Amino acid sequence: MHKPRKRTLYTIAVVLLVLWGSFLVFIGWAMRQPPEKFGRVMMHMPMPAFFLFPFETMWNHARAGSVQPGDMAPNFLLPTQDHQSEVELSSLRGKPVVLVFGSYT
Repeated sequence: MHKPRKRTLYTIAVVLLVLWGSFLVFIGWAMRQPPEKFGRVMMHMPMPAFFLFPFETMWNHARAGSVQPGDMAPNFLLPTQDHQSEVELSSLRGKPVVLVFGSYT
């Protein structure tokens, strides 16, 4: 009678581990998406889910990038403040440019 109980507990543990691993892979994938897509995924995430994985560690790893001090910044395109046009970083080559990173929400 004890053997089936152990086997059932083992099966439940394996299923939970596979589900947790799948959840980690999904969150890792979402963290590597553009901010808009990541936001859409995370807005459906219930708050208790954040306690099921190492969010900060995964976020820092997913968004670490590979630019080192002194490297040339990768090219990107951003809308102007009035949203009437766009500015490409490479179009400013040879001019002083200050890049400020952060969240202003």
